[in-house]
Amino acid sequence: MPFVNWLKRQLVVIAGILTLAYLLLPNVIVTVFSFNRPKGRFNYEWQHFSLDAWKQPCGVADMCGSLSLSLQIAVWATVGATILGTMIAFALVRYRFRARGAVNSLIFLPMAMPEVVMAASLLTLFLNMGAQLGVMTILIAHIMFCLSFVVTAVKARVMSMDPRLEEAARDLYAGPVQTFLRVTLPIAAPGIAAGALLSFALSFDDFIITNFNAGSTVTFPMFVWGSAQRGTPVQINVIGTAMFLVAVLITLFSMLVSNRRNKQKA
Repeated sequence: MPFVNWLKRQLVVIAGILTLAYLLLPNVIVTVFSFNRPKGRFNYEWQHFSLDAWKQPCGVADMCGSLSLSLQIAVWATVGATILGTMIAFALVRYRFRARGAVNSLIFLPMAMPEVVMAASLLTLFLNMGAQLGVMTILIAHIMFCLSFVVTAVKARVMSMDPRLEEAARDLYAGPVQTFLRVTLPIAAPGIAAGALLSFALSFDDFIITNFNAGSTVTFPMFVWGSAQRGTPVQINVIGTAMFLVAVLITLFSMLVSNRRNKQKA
């Protein structure tokens, strides 16, 4: 009975730990196989421990080039989607205009719509416009795809803001620009940062929309898909592990900063 009572009390915690372990299992497998030395072309069975792939992460032709291209596209897509999404979110929350309800509803369509539908639609649009498929078409497609996620994140933050703080700033003779930079923007910053990080992740690992609108351009997800047909180099696992570790470090850093701020406020 004591064990049963303890299990009932800790059931939620145990379920959470098991769910987290299930979610992280693919990352663990990728990390382990980044130290493998496969005998054949496919890195699917453990053979021998080796650091060769970590010593030469760019040892596979064109892999680091495609990785660099994906990072550049993700950065510019994040910048474009964050700027546009932030302005749209403020407009939807702070202003009243015609078709506001329709815009508010349509902004969620890219999130609800299957990616293949958006990819085919954008490809049709680019072909009808006579645009050359390449980096620019990928960038435009990624900004359109990420825009809804930024709007949703920033909008939720702006809706929770207390307008009396801005009114207090104006009562203290702060101008519109000064109020925005010193009051509105810092309060909305967590939502903007969340939308930007989500945009970067979505843009970097997108395959379906990119594949439709890339032409002859090869991004890192397309390189991984192409490599899987011929053989998966261990360096792909190295890059995946490195990206995962960077994401974990960013998360831990943000948690430390948040905890320090909370302690200072207390």
